[in-house]
Amino acid sequence: MLVIQPRRHHHCADCGCAPLRHLVLVSGAPLCLDCADLGHLVFLPRGDTALTRRARAGGSLSAVVVRFNRRRRRYERQGVFVEEAALAAAEAACLADAEARARRRARDAERRAVQDVRFTAALAAEILRLFPGCPPARARDIAEHASVRGSGRVGRSAAGRALDEAAVTAAVRASVRHLDTEYDALLMARVPHNRARARVAAAIDAVMSAWAAGPATPPPPPRAGPAQGEAAADAETSHRP
Repeated sequence: MLVIQPRRHHHCADCGCAPLRHLVLVSGAPLCLDCADLGHLVFLPRGDTALTRRARAGGSLSAVVVRFNRRRRRYERQGVFVEEAALAAAEAACLADAEARARRRARDAERRAVQDVRFTAALAAEILRLFPGCPPARARDIAEHASVRGSGRVGRSAAGRALDEAAVTAAVRASVRHLDTEYDALLMARVPHNRARARVAAAIDAVMSAWAAGPATPPPPPRAGPAQGEAAADAETSHRP
C-alpha cells in the first residue's frame, strides 16, 4: 500500500478536507488517510532500518510513504505508516539488542571503508588507463569524488562499480566540465544547463582528447655539431690547471 506526500495542495475526494499532508490514490482520486481507512496508523520516518522492519513485521497493516523528487524525477521513500502497538513492540525489541546492533554496524562500517578504498584505487587506475595524460593526482580526486558511497554519482552506479568504460568516461567528463571550463560560471549567470553544456562541449572534448592521447613527450636535447663540440673541448681545456 502506497501513501503519497503531495507537493501541491489537494483535497479529499470523499470528505473534502484540505490540504492533505498525506493522500492515497483510489481509482485516480485522492483520499485522506481517514477515508482510506489508514487514519489509525502512525508515521515512522525513514532512517532506522531495524525499527522499520520490526514495526512492519509486527503489525497486520502498513503503508509506504513516498514523495516525488523533482531533480531526480522519481518517487523516493520517506518512511512508513505502521500500527501503534507494532511500533511500541519494535522499539522495545530494538532497545533490548541495541548494543549488539551497534557493534555489528561498526564492523560493517569498517568493512565498507576497506572496500571503498580498494574501489577508489581501482577506479583511479582505470581512469589513468583510459586517459594516460590525466595527472595522477587529478585521477585520484576524480575517483574519490565519483565513488562516494550513497552519493548517487556515476561511480556508485552498477556500471561504475563494474568499471565500465562509459561510466568512467562520464566521471572524467563531469570533472572536466566543472573544473576546466566556465560551466559553473554560466550556471551562476542563469544560463540553462543544456545551453551551458553546449557552450563548453568543445573545451571538454579538447581536454579529454589531450588526456586520452597520453602525456606530452618532452623534445630531445639538441645534438652538438662539430663546431659546438670543438668549442666545448676548448672551454674544458681552458679550465684545466
